[in-house]
Amino acid sequence: MASIFAHGFTAFAFGKSYSKETTTTKFWILGVLCSILPDTDVIGFKFGIAYEDFWGHRGFSHSLLFALLLGIVITFVFYNKKFFYRSGVPLIIYFTICTASHGILDAMTTGGLGIAFFSPFDNTRYFFSWRPIQVSPIGASKFFSLWGIKVLLSELIWIGIPAGIYILAMRYLKKKKTSSIPNDRNID
Repeated sequence: MASIFAHGFTAFAFGKSYSKETTTTKFWILGVLCSILPDTDVIGFKFGIAYEDFWGHRGFSHSLLFALLLGIVITFVFYNKKFFYRSGVPLIIYFTICTASHGILDAMTTGGLGIAFFSPFDNTRYFFSWRPIQVSPIGASKFFSLWGIKVLLSELIWIGIPAGIYILAMRYLKKKKTSSIPNDRNID
């Protein structure tokens, strides 16, 4: 898996596509939570759920269906006044993308059994053929080691830099859009 830092930063980067009016503290917190929530499946290890099981690590909670369902539920619970209106759709999309990005990043890592993208319809685990991200260890104690440093450096290159470029591009596009809007005070 990629680390929680990489997942959270990815959600933050995607959120930069949205307006300042939309990006409240609640929006940011929920986006980051959606991006890391799929890894709560590691709790299953404590209850004897095997890695490769439906509810195992990188199983259903990493699927595209789970991402969509979570995006819908988060929007319904936290933005219920917008849910049934057109303004709810971008929120569902954002929370779905944040959640789905988790499995996508994990499918680019060097370890594990792959991602059950199409669960529950197909529980086959998949990796992408291009896997440049060093897999993160499970457990905080293992993360603070040489392995953890290698993971962070790998994520900086393959997630941090592209996400940073995306953030800068969104900032540029928003400034360009703002500067192209005519100023009413200058109109005679």
